[in-house]
Amino acid sequence: MGEFDEHFSISVSEDFTVHFKHPILLAEDFVSLAKLRASEEIKTSTGELWNYRFRKSDKQGNLFSPEIQFTLSLNFNQQHELIALSFSRIFLQIAPPEFLELSIRSVGSGVIDKANRQLKVDTDKVRKINAALPLKAVLLANLGEPLQIEEGEAYEVYLYYFMLEAYGIKKGYEDRALSAISLTFDKESQEMIKMSGRFAGLKISINYRKYQS
Repeated sequence: MGEFDEHFSISVSEDFTVHFKHPILLAEDFVSLAKLRASEEIKTSTGELWNYRFRKSDKQGNLFSPEIQFTLSLNFNQQHELIALSFSRIFLQIAPPEFLELSIRSVGSGVIDKANRQLKVDTDKVRKINAALPLKAVLLANLGEPLQIEEGEAYEVYLYYFMLEAYGIKKGYEDRALSAISLTFDKESQEMIKMSGRFAGLKISINYRKYQS
């Protein structure tokens, strides 16, 4: 990850995709880490496509109608090696492409906290970008109203839940099917300044202002 462009490339269209130039992660390795299988596994001419579907729900997992969902897609070659990882359009409302790319690139400079099983990135050592932060009105238009709002003096935190349609969940890891996503907005500017969430057991937190120039 420290030599990102040598091993990876990124493309952005309607989806955001990370391409693996030298794939080494196997499909079953991913299942072993996530403790669950995908919503669907599709055979393709070049290998397999796995889709993990996250659907907006309440805390008990009851889905909303009309449905709001985003997808995490994994593309494997015929050797069952991961060659591409894609995030769908709705996810990019939560994590804008410019900031998502920079946060992925910054992983190479992170420090692993083995005790807490966390990767922490010193954003002071990461290059900054001149990109606008997403506005609350745009996010609400795409995600709808949150399940809960926590009010602070200068900030407000919107809490959303998404139920993952998954199969083969390992016993003891059933809670990984429910994703809790917290979005922090500046009350004055109405900009989203932070995102934190748990997706299939993987916890992600991005403080967008720390990546801004």
